[in-house]
Amino acid sequence: MNFSDRVKRVKPSFTLEMTSRAAELRAKGVDVINFSVGEPDFNTPDHIIRAGKEAMDNGFTKYTAGSGMIELREAICEKLERDNELYYDPNQVLVSNGEKQSLFTACQVLFQQGDEVIIFSPYWVSFPEFVRLADAEPIIVKTDPNNQFEPDFDDLQLKITNKTKGVIINSPSNPTGGVWSEEAIIKILEMSAQNNWTVISDECYEQLVFDGKFVSTQKLNSYETNVLTCMSLSKTYAMTGWRIGYAVGDMDIIKAMSKLQGQATSCANSIGQKAAIAALTGDQEPVEFMRNKFKGRRDLMVELLRKIPDISCSVPGGAFYVFPDFSHYLNKSANGHILHDSFALCDYILDSAEVVTVPGDGFGAPGHIRFSCATKKDTIREGIDRVAKVLNDLN
Repeated sequence: MNFSDRVKRVKPSFTLEMTSRAAELRAKGVDVINFSVGEPDFNTPDHIIRAGKEAMDNGFTKYTAGSGMIELREAICEKLERDNELYYDPNQVLVSNGEKQSLFTACQVLFQQGDEVIIFSPYWVSFPEFVRLADAEPIIVKTDPNNQFEPDFDDLQLKITNKTKGVIINSPSNPTGGVWSEEAIIKILEMSAQNNWTVISDECYEQLVFDGKFVSTQKLNSYETNVLTCMSLSKTYAMTGWRIGYAVGDMDIIKAMSKLQGQATSCANSIGQKAAIAALTGDQEPVEFMRNKFKGRRDLMVELLRKIPDISCSVPGGAFYVFPDFSHYLNKSANGHILHDSFALCDYILDSAEVVTVPGDGFGAPGHIRFSCATKKDTIREGIDRVAKVLNDLN
């Protein structure tokens, strides 16, 4: 069967592939340790679950307004004022089936064939694909691994053309965990204003900042740059499966996104929306609890990785990922096979140590490997010990 060129252009999500491989091995009884997971290992807090159950018991199982129920959009505005010092009207809010849909739809309404969009490497695997699905071209810009993977502004200047229409930023970052300084973000905002770019700010991990306080991109925007802020309940409240995210920004952009979303998926899950209200307006102590747990796990994982010879590992400022450089172990031999890239190295670690990791090449960062610390400390100790042992066997 012949499929559209669109399907051929898009790469599959290899992060989901690694997660699937872990599940398959576990189903076969293999004692696999999964460092590929991109979601909290905690359950959704009880008060949020109760709100979902009450919604079903009370018959709240029908369609809602396409842009999201007004009570949720009001709760989002209250949350933005409380946590981010941002002030929006409910008409500037679009609730989607996860922030991933918000980001996808944003690219659909903002970019088209002939446009170029700046993306910083290492990047979340979906960013370039969102741009390609909008028939635009992702332009990859380098970052500094020794400075929270902040932009290499010299490289950025070289990549700007008259086709550049937007820039996507993600701080705290997936896959690096890097948290950009206010100065770096302000510089992006200034350049965007000068060049009339739209900034899409993915703030999925806003509540998972460990060293300092998170500041939203729009809060730093004194240049009248057009900023679309995309946020999620998935990581903050351990609600990945509830599929609720949202975008806030210029009313015309939100209206255009709502128009497309209405034809694609009608509205977000009604039960999830009710649960989201409880999450945003209810007890925030579980958020602090999870953040503290992730910080302790991050510290442990960095400490253990740094004990492995010839691995460079910076301390990520947020999220729940650690992104060490394994370049020293590339082009070594394992069972007669040369490990030419991080894909091969991660396969070797999986086959030999029964530990699932995610290759940095897929994020545009050759030689790096992403480790998720969204798992218990004992699991982290055992997993890193296994990795260290099999690396020692390479020659």
